[in-house]
Amino acid sequence: MTPTLFGRWQTRAFLLGFIGLPITLGFVAWFNSPVPIAVLTLVLVIGFGWDVLYQIIQRRRWDYDWPPNLQLAAGIVEVLFIAFLLYGVRILPFRPPLPTGFIVHYWTVWIATFLASQSLMRLIFPRWRFDGGQWLA
Repeated sequence: MTPTLFGRWQTRAFLLGFIGLPITLGFVAWFNSPVPIAVLTLVLVIGFGWDVLYQIIQRRRWDYDWPPNLQLAAGIVEVLFIAFLLYGVRILPFRPPLPTGFIVHYWTVWIATFLASQSLMRLIFPRWRFDGGQWLA
């Protein structure tokens, strides 16, 4: 599948809402802090911007494909950028959890959403692959 930009945005929002949010709520209880919700929101909002860049990069590839190894590279870039915002710029008005807690939270959500995009999305929404990742026109 070659996702469209709107397909990327819809898929990101769906996966983070239905897969990432329940996992994040577990981390909220574990940390006893609202920071994981703020991190998930940052991932969603900043991810919309990243998706524009990913779409441009994808258009320059000879097969217009975005294989899983590039998705992993994108996840690494995203976690580094968000860690910079949290711990370097200190974008949140409250103290984020320890970096190890942030990394465990981020990668737990990332792996769960990645696996869901590679398996569950194709099973539950078979037309999703053929509509560029879009559900809404």
